[in-house]
Amino acid sequence: MKAHDGIYLDGAWRPAAGRDVIEVVDPADEQVIARVPAGDAEDVDAAVRAARAALPAWAATPPAERAARLTALRDTLASRKDEIAETVTAELGSPPALSQAVHAGLPIAVAGSYADLAATHSFEEKVGNSTVLHEPIGVVGAITPWNYPLHQIVAKVAPALAAGCTVVLKPAEDTPLTAQLFAEAVHEAGVPAGVFNLVTGLGPVAGQALAEHPGVDLVSFTGSTAVGRQIAATAGAAVKKVALELGGKSANVILPSADLARAVNVGVANVMSNSGQTCSAWTRMLVHRDQYDEAVELAATAAAKYGDRIGPLVNAKQQARVRGYIEKGVAEGARLVAGGPESPRERGYFVAPTVFADVTPEMTIAQEEIFGPVLSILRYEDEEDALRIANGTVYGLGGAVWAGEEAEAVAFARRMDTGQVDINGGRFNPLAPFGGYKQSGVGRELGAHGLAEYLQTKSLQF
Repeated sequence: MKAHDGIYLDGAWRPAAGRDVIEVVDPADEQVIARVPAGDAEDVDAAVRAARAALPAWAATPPAERAARLTALRDTLASRKDEIAETVTAELGSPPALSQAVHAGLPIAVAGSYADLAATHSFEEKVGNSTVLHEPIGVVGAITPWNYPLHQIVAKVAPALAAGCTVVLKPAEDTPLTAQLFAEAVHEAGVPAGVFNLVTGLGPVAGQALAEHPGVDLVSFTGSTAVGRQIAATAGAAVKKVALELGGKSANVILPSADLARAVNVGVANVMSNSGQTCSAWTRMLVHRDQYDEAVELAATAAAKYGDRIGPLVNAKQQARVRGYIEKGVAEGARLVAGGPESPRERGYFVAPTVFADVTPEMTIAQEEIFGPVLSILRYEDEEDALRIANGTVYGLGGAVWAGEEAEAVAFARRMDTGQVDINGGRFNPLAPFGGYKQSGVGRELGAHGLAEYLQTKSLQF
C-alpha cells in the first residue's frame, strides 16, 4: 500500500519533525500495510503558519475561482474512485461494495455540492441600510475520524475552502492513507500552496496541538463526545469557535400502523452498515408491545444474513470495546437473539451481528454509544411512552420514524430531540444539514448550513 513518509505542508511533501511513526493495520487480517509519520506540535505549528500565510490571498480569491478549484478536486477524486475504495477497504476493512458506493462515492458528491455553492452562494446581502458581509472565519483546524475517513475530510475541507478559509487537517491515525490520497488530489486540483495542509499524527499529540494553537480560528472535530468536551474546553479558553459532530444513540421508532417487516429489515441493515461504526445509526429499535415478539423474530432473522457480509471493526481496541458492551448487555438482563461476544473468525477484528431483545431504557446498551453491529430492541406501551424512550438519552443525532401515513410519522418526528429524522426510509441527503442536539454536538455539516459554519459576519451601515 502506497504511503508518503512526510507531511503535506505548503504545497509539498516534506519530512516531519516528529520522529515516531504510525503503523497502519489492515483490520481484516491484522497485518501492517504501511507506515506514516506521527507528526508532533512542531509539525502542527509549521502547518498552521503555512495556512496563515496563505489565508489573505485565498480569502480574496473570487468565489468563482474557488469553485473552479473545488470542481477540479471533485473531478480528481472521481478519476481515482477505485483507488479510494481500495484504500478504504485496506485500512478500515470496509467491504469493497460499500467502499465504492459510500466511502468513495459520497465524498465526490459532497465536493461537487460545495463547488456549486461556492459559485452560487451570496456572500453579502442587504438588510435595511446595512450591507452584511459573510467572510471566511480564518484558519480551520480539522480533526477527522476513521469511520468514514474521506467523507468526513471532504465534509470539513470542501466548505472551508469554498468559504475562503485555509485548513490544517489532522486525520484519524487508523486511516491516514485515505487522507494522504486526498492531499494528492488537492495538489492535482491546483489548490494554491498553503491553503490545505496535512499532518498525520496521534490525537493527544498532534490533535491537541492543533486544537490549542493560537493561529487556528475554528476547530472542526468529529469523534467521541468525551474528546469533543476536551476540545470545546480548550477552544473556549481562547474564545475560539468550534464545530463538533459527536456521538449518537438514535431511535428507530416503528409506530403500529407501519409496515413492520420493512421497517425492521431496513432498521437492521442501517445498524449493520459499516459494521455498525456509524454515529447516527439507529441502534435502538422501538416497537409497540403488541408487535414486539414478531419484530424480534424478524430482526434476528435479518441479522443472521449479515454474518459474512459485514467487515471487521477498525482495530483491536474497538473490537474489545464492542464485545465488552455485549457482555454487559447480557449481564444486565437483556436477551441475545442473534450474535454474541465471541469473535466469529480466528483473525481480524470481527464482531458478529448482534441483536438484543428485552432491553429496557435504563440499560447501558440502551444509553451508551457502542459503535459496533449491535441492535437493542425496546418495547413501548403507547406513543407518549415511545417519545419518552426516544428522547431519553443524552444524545440527539439521528433517528427514524415509520408509520402507515407520512403525516403520522412527521408529527412524531417533530417531537423528537434529534438533528435528523428519516421518515419511512427516507434517503440520505448530502445537501441537508447534518448535526445533533444535546451532547451529539454543536453546529452543522453539509449543504449551505455546513458552509455557514466557516463564515463570520460583518455589517456595514450606510
